Amino acid sequence: MSWTRLIRFVDVNGEEHYGDACIEKDTELRERLAANELYAVRIEGKSPFGQTKRGDRVQVKSLRDILRPEEVPIIRCIGLNYIKHIQEGGRKPPPYPSVFIKPSTSIAGSTEDIPIPKIAQDGTLDYEGELAIVIGKTGKNIPETSALEYVAGYCVANDVSARGWQRDPAKAGGVPQWCFSKGFDKFAPLSPMLVSPSVVGAANELHLQTFVNGEERQNTSTGDLLFGVEKIVSFCSQGTTLEAGTVILTGTPSGVAMGMKEPKYLNDGDIVEVRISHLGSVRNKMAFE
Repeated sequence: MSWTRLIRFVDVNGEEHYGDACIEKDTELRERLAANELYAVRIEGKSPFGQTKRGDRVQVKSLRDILRPEEVPIIRCIGLNYIKHIQEGGRKPPPYPSVFIKPSTSIAGSTEDIPIPKIAQDGTLDYEGELAIVIGKTGKNIPETSALEYVAGYCVANDVSARGWQRDPAKAGGVPQWCFSKGFDKFAPLSPMLVSPSVVGAANELHLQTFVNGEERQNTSTGDLLFGVEKIVSFCSQGTTLEAGTVILTGTPSGVAMGMKEPKYLNDGDIVEVRISHLGSVRNKMAFE
């Protein structure tokens, strides 16, 4: 990739572009935008992937979502992938990554309200702050040693989850199901900037925090991941084509509502913010329909 921190933006003339944000750290993105001091080097291309030609430096007027549903073929998700989260759930570490999927319609913007359908308004709505991998080129049977070559970049995600439909036997049956309970529309908001592996490597030393209405709920290093980025990308590609644009959510750390003795599930109007060092943040309001 010819960029380190890719954004999609509107310039002062009202034209939309991709660009390499002219910042040194993730917190500068919104700070400089608010002060009308954010600039980016234009990157030519009609998709977030494969651009190589750099253009001129232009001022950013507003940010757009870096990924839209039609640009994401599928969202692959890894469950039970932080050691402390496995422990809080009273489970044993899985021998291989545990994979489930969300549809592309789950993609949402970093500040967009998350519409909670009536079927999920049962008092068990949960948050899951996660590191997201975005695949930059299509591959299959990818070896771990080459995995980072297929990663366009990383961003921040919230794997919004309706726990009743995931685990309650009256709804999910005898075996917990993951796809329906986590796959509602806009249940996967993503941060607005893709950060290249050239900046953060395999993303194994990042600091993840989740806040609900300003209260810290999760605070963990990605070093607690049971399966790291290279292992996840390689495993998910075995016998399976990983298309460019695929988003992989890598799992959530301890601190989710479901793991508490007295769960603090989400209510209408609650604001969930997930931050990951070097990558940025998402901040979304839960909006019951």
